[in-house]
This record gives sequence, C-alpha cells and structure tokens, in this order.
Amino acid sequence: MTTPALELSGIEMHYGFVRALDGIDFHVKPGEVVGLLGDNGAGKSTLLKVMSGAHQPSHGSIRVQGQAQTFSAPRDAAAAGIQMVYQDLSLVDAQDIATNLNLGQETLRKGALGWLGFVDRKAMRRSSERELDRLGVRTAPMTRPVEMLSGGQRQVVALARSAIRVNGESQGVLLLDEPTAALGYEQTKNVEGLIRRMADQGIAIVVVTHDLPLCYEVADRLVILNRGRKVADLPTAGADRDHVVGWITGSRPSMFAA
Repeated sequence: MTTPALELSGIEMHYGFVRALDGIDFHVKPGEVVGLLGDNGAGKSTLLKVMSGAHQPSHGSIRVQGQAQTFSAPRDAAAAGIQMVYQDLSLVDAQDIATNLNLGQETLRKGALGWLGFVDRKAMRRSSERELDRLGVRTAPMTRPVEMLSGGQRQVVALARSAIRVNGESQGVLLLDEPTAALGYEQTKNVEGLIRRMADQGIAIVVVTHDLPLCYEVADRLVILNRGRKVADLPTAGADRDHVVGWITGSRPSMFAA
C-alpha cells in the first residue's frame, strides 16, 4: 500500500464553543488529485489552513510521507514539502516571470558579487525555462513582468512556482485554493492540464473549489465536508453528480455511520 504524501487523523478545530472541524480523517497519495468540496462554512478553508500550517488543530495528528509532523507556522509545512497556492497568487507584479518563479530561492552570481548579494538573472531565466519545459508549460517570455500577463498566465506561474519547489527527490504536496476562480474557459483548460501533468510527475495535489466540473476533470477522488464533518469520500469516476450535490448541500446523509 502506498504511503500517503499527507495524512490527517482525527482533526478537530475549536473556536470557543464552535467546532469548525469535527474529527476529520483525510489523506492524499503521491500522484493523486483530491477535490475537497463543500458549501460555504463547511470547513474546507479551515482544513486547508491546518494542512498548510496556518492553523494549529485543537486535536488530531498530521503525517507527511509517513512521518509525524507538528506545524507551528506555514514555514514548517513548507519545510516538510507542502506548498500552498492562495487565491491572490502572492506574485510580485512588477517583477518578471523568472524572478517570480525563484522568489526566496534566487540564484546568486559567482564570486565576490554573489557574496554581496547580486542575483544571476540569466541563470534564473535558464533554469526557469527548463522547469517550465519539464512541466509542459508554454507562457510568455521569462523577461515579461507579471503585471502584463493574463489571469490564466498568472495562475500558471503561481502553480509552476509551487510545483518547482515540491518536485525534488521526495515529491511534495500542493494545496490549491480555487485555482480557476475568475478564469475563462480556455484559461481554465490550461490550468486543468497543468494540474494533471503535475500529478503525473508524482506530486500529491489537494484542490479546494466550488467548481464541480473542474473536480470531474482533474480529481481522482472527492472528499466532501458539511458543517465541519466529512460526509463523503469516494472515487470521482462513477460518482453521481446528484449525490455529490446532495452531500454538499446536506440533503443527502453521510456515507459514514454517525
């Protein structure tokens, strides 16, 4: 049996007397895309924040590649191989594509200039082009500022940056928050293709979205939350859409015994 890239067991999140998450079990395997679904207030964003280290659960455990982990901050999750792509993308608009792909991991010039902190922009552009070619990404020239890109191109840059950071010797986990929000049909299809290519390279991917058609296009499995509880966990192939909508809205009873 394949060890999950990310596994959460018995996750609870309390805010005073409010229980935002109630005993959530969740896992995603290397190369698997899991669609995390639910209505507003279902607990999707809270669970995503637990996975990314932004929130510390009240109870429960987290394992990454089979190893127990405790996240005190997002940097701890990043160090464990988990990258989060937020809706706002966290790109620097005035900088070019290559610079954005290497934010925080810039290549320095050799010799004395490197000691002084000078960045090797040519080397970063070459490495960025290699990484995008490996991911099968075709976007604008590396020297183009992000502020001049379309919404779909910006999303691709943000996804590619995170994929590059987790695609090392030990494949990591990508957490995607509404990756196709406000995108047109063609741009959405480009993002869908990139998600599947990243999964084919062994990256585990969790997609939080309200876009049910997106999940049917890219997800191998659907996990559905309702009022802080997991009410369904099933393969996407063959999943009845009316049943999925019923679990999301609460009109269909949970798959799991009460």
